[in-house]
Amino acid sequence: MNRINPPYQPAKAWAIAGMLAVMMLTNFLDKIVIGLVAVPMMAELKLTPTEFGVIGGSFYWLFAVGAVIGGFVSNHVPAKRILLVMGVAWALIQLPLVASASFLTFIACRALLGLCEGPASPVATHALYKWFPDNKRNLPVALLHQGSALGLLLAGLLIPTITAHWGWRANFYVLALAGMLWCILWFWFGEEGTVEQARAGEGAPDSRRIPYRRLLSDPTVIGNYLAHFATHWVLAAGLTWLSAYLQTGLGYPAITAGRMFALFIVITAPISLGLAWLSQLLLAHGWPSRLARSVFVGVVLIVAGGLLCSVCLPNLSNVQKFILLALGSGMALVMNSVGPAILGEIIPHSQRGAILSIGNAVASLSGLGAPVVMGWLIQVSGGGSALGFERGFFINGVILALGGLASLALMNPQKSGRRLWSLSVQRTAA
Repeated sequence: MNRINPPYQPAKAWAIAGMLAVMMLTNFLDKIVIGLVAVPMMAELKLTPTEFGVIGGSFYWLFAVGAVIGGFVSNHVPAKRILLVMGVAWALIQLPLVASASFLTFIACRALLGLCEGPASPVATHALYKWFPDNKRNLPVALLHQGSALGLLLAGLLIPTITAHWGWRANFYVLALAGMLWCILWFWFGEEGTVEQARAGEGAPDSRRIPYRRLLSDPTVIGNYLAHFATHWVLAAGLTWLSAYLQTGLGYPAITAGRMFALFIVITAPISLGLAWLSQLLLAHGWPSRLARSVFVGVVLIVAGGLLCSVCLPNLSNVQKFILLALGSGMALVMNSVGPAILGEIIPHSQRGAILSIGNAVASLSGLGAPVVMGWLIQVSGGGSALGFERGFFINGVILALGGLASLALMNPQKSGRRLWSLSVQRTAA
């Protein structure tokens, strides 16, 4: 059997990882575009900061629904097919925003986009896990999220330039075209992995099933979800408001703010990738995943939260504030690569897509509140000053540190793995 479906094919596996990273690039371009056109969009549509925060948050209204549905579907339908359908939908949803001046149209399209993008990260991660064994998963998932980072980098460079030359609405044409190009490439070259087919054929233990109530009540799963929620709160607030902070809070021109946004990604991307590599290196040197993954993530999130809170310290220069935000945000992103690996370690692969997607759904709930809370803080602080933004960053830091504490207190993959394995054996015996 292994000759037909070799358990690990590095060349093909990394090629698929690269294509999925490009998919996440287009995914994050779709997410960030609203934040990067915030200033001209608010001016043209006459939106208050709170109203703009509602548009930013509407992306997450149906995100959890889409994530859960996509996760359960991914347990039964090939990931290639699911990702292709989602990619086409992302591209088409951009088009109504080209001409609309309606507040409700923007909300409807962003909510629908969130519904279709909800399953993206967990389904892509689930697809990657079909190509890589457990001890090699941190880096490919980190690469997946580097696609997100590259999308943000390109967004910071391209979207302000496109806006300056052709207006902010032209960005939606570009996003639709980029999405369709990826779909064509994925249709021709995307494949399903065979690692777990080979393992299942050998009677691997993770081919068994466990009741979802047991999985969802496991402390490691709960701690993972809480830490993911905290990380996503920071991400949702930053994607919506960072560009506006650079322009209206710190006073940089739009093009300069776009370049600074790109620099922000240049700083954060290698930090998150390096931390994922370090966690994988600790595993390779024999550290138990309780330390190499769970404790590692918890400590990193607590430190990252402290850095974000430090933005409120008095007498900081704009450069110092920028560096603190970049370092804290980059460190927080380690949860996006190591967190799913923790779940992949303990969850039967026949149920993994659903558990990853439920986690993404829980995390996405933070997007309902983070942009609006920050928008309200900005508005009550005068709208044009840095104070409201920085109060929001402080709250982000506190939430992130709490997520780190949840990771330390609850996540123990070895203990959870033994418990869940015992449950699967009992269920099989019954």
